[in-house]
Amino acid sequence: MDSIKNRRILDVLAGNPVDKTPVWIMRQAGRYLPEYKKTRAEAGSFLDLCKTPELASEVTVQPIRRFDLDAAIIFSDILTIPDAMGLELKFEDNRGPYFDTPLNNLDDVSSLTDENNSSLEYVADAIIHTKEKLNNEVPLIGFSGSPWTLSTYMIEGAATKEFRKIRSIVFNDADMLNMLTKKLVKSISEYLIMQAKAGANILMIFDSWGGLLNSNNYIDFSLNPMKEIISNLRKDKITKNTPIVLFTKGGGNWLNEISKSGCNAIGLDWTIDIASARKIVGENICLQGNLDPCALHGSKESIQNAASKIIDSYGFGHKHIFNLGHGIDQFVNPDNLNVLIKHVKDYSVKYHNH
Repeated sequence: MDSIKNRRILDVLAGNPVDKTPVWIMRQAGRYLPEYKKTRAEAGSFLDLCKTPELASEVTVQPIRRFDLDAAIIFSDILTIPDAMGLELKFEDNRGPYFDTPLNNLDDVSSLTDENNSSLEYVADAIIHTKEKLNNEVPLIGFSGSPWTLSTYMIEGAATKEFRKIRSIVFNDADMLNMLTKKLVKSISEYLIMQAKAGANILMIFDSWGGLLNSNNYIDFSLNPMKEIISNLRKDKITKNTPIVLFTKGGGNWLNEISKSGCNAIGLDWTIDIASARKIVGENICLQGNLDPCALHGSKESIQNAASKIIDSYGFGHKHIFNLGHGIDQFVNPDNLNVLIKHVKDYSVKYHNH
């Protein structure tokens, strides 16, 4: 076991009491930080930044140096897996990530490789570099996209307004989607095990687009494949006890089902009340979240009030990890994030001292 000094998040995930509510922020290593922009410029491109372990580890620890955060999350992108499977990932600043040749049929899916861990070793290397830099101060989170979310990008080619192509495939070519899902479950499971082996202490699955689906399709195409990944992780000796966080954006309707997936924590987006979520999932599972990211554009007082409401809503107990309900916005003033983190630490103490 790592001799990590700040164990707050690990304690919450293990069900142990903590002195205050721990906090980390989705996309905390990112474009709102001037030091990130500097390293990003040095790397030349977003993909080069992801694929250069020394630089990826540098941006991973930048927010840890600047803020009193309780965890680091490895700097990477969810689309590393489709890239390794043979769909060449491209990235433009004004367009974001995209694939020139999205998948259209079963043959396209058949031609993807699913033996891709060797071409993802740069992520493991970045984790190794990061662990050295963190020097056991805080735990490190490794992550992957969910099979459904990766499928949306691989079939659409990029994020779109309606995701019409993949949502139609759910109804008119489930075989294609099932075959792709099967490949992704295998790749993601191996990828997450590789990250844990390199030193990631917590693993997170980002299901950014699960909320697009109706209930039956969410269970079939999003939740069940994630459950399969969790089951694969539980069977592997490296990851059998690694805490797993599952985050479906727009997943508020399915909290009860998600709570039975085998994950240790559920990430909540900002559209659900955390007290209601706690009632639904019960006391055996942690909740992570769920401040509206745009709250960070408010005044000092409004940021503090918004955070207090969430902490009050959760109430007494040691199973809450404070976070945003989605990634931090690139236009946030870093000083505002400092206000938030400091307030969460100071304000939450009263809920932990009994």
